[in-house]
Amino acid sequence: MEISLQYIGFAFLVVSLSWFIALLQKFWLRPKRFEHALRAQGLTGTPYKFPFGDVLQFIELRKMAYAKPMPLSHDIIPRVAPYFQQVMNQHGKKAFAWFEQEPTVILNDPESVWHVLTKQQNIFVKPEQDTSEKLLLPGLFAHQGEKWKKHRRIINPAFHLEKLKLMLPAFSTCCEELICKWNKLIDLKEFSELDVLPEFKAFTGDVISRTAFGSSFEEGRRIFELQEELVMLVVEASINSYIPFYK
Repeated sequence: MEISLQYIGFAFLVVSLSWFIALLQKFWLRPKRFEHALRAQGLTGTPYKFPFGDVLQFIELRKMAYAKPMPLSHDIIPRVAPYFQQVMNQHGKKAFAWFEQEPTVILNDPESVWHVLTKQQNIFVKPEQDTSEKLLLPGLFAHQGEKWKKHRRIINPAFHLEKLKLMLPAFSTCCEELICKWNKLIDLKEFSELDVLPEFKAFTGDVISRTAFGSSFEEGRRIFELQEELVMLVVEASINSYIPFYK
């Protein structure tokens, strides 16, 4: 009996030590290695903060930005990405920040962005998807490597320049109908306030409907409404099924 208790105690000690080493690796050693490697390549950024990086600061700045009314200007970055703007202001156009234990490289230099998107597809890969995203969001935007190349080749013909030229009449028709609709609003009143977001959403749907399916947006409105509902359900499912530290 005494020997069994010793074995149990020894096993518990081994398991506890293994867990401690794994947690130390995940929450400290691995992030610090990433930080050292990024700084060695000439990038600057925020130091890693145990245990969740810059997440708390990111949330705080976003709350502060949303608490203020949005200015009537095209400078939307302070509103939609306040933390990224702060990092770039402090560390330049090539910087990095931390979301939990993963570094996020922020590039605001066109040459570097072009280099990443065109020359280094096997090095700069997409973020790893969690289980719910793999189930609910398959497709070209989730694929990597050879699988991405295969699916990209499949859709390439649809975006050939000659085919896009054939779509110009449909584009023109959609634009004319939108402008005509707005002109009617002005005819009814000397001035009219217009929320352009739903207008441009409908315009985009109209263009896609005419060029891809040969019908107008009004005819396919129900399909787009169902797709929008599906997107919201996917986002909700992804949030509700999130388990911290588990992919």
